Amino acid sequence: MNITLNGEKRSVEPDSSIELLVESLGLQGKRIAVEVNRDIVPRSEYGTYILNNNDSVEIVNAIGGG
Repeated sequence: MNITLNGEKRSVEPDSSIELLVESLGLQGKRIAVEVNRDIVPRSEYGTYILNNNDSVEIVNAIGGG
């Protein structure tokens, strides 16, 4: 199955969750935000949100400031 991750094509296993994608990228435990098809996905849904073929995924570092 193919997705676009931060503007680049990437192949992932069918029925991959956001959690599996984040783990495969070594980003678990990091302060990140994930957007799929321009919708922000809450961290609480990473394990149950299943990616679809041709989804557009953006993962960015969450940076706090004041």
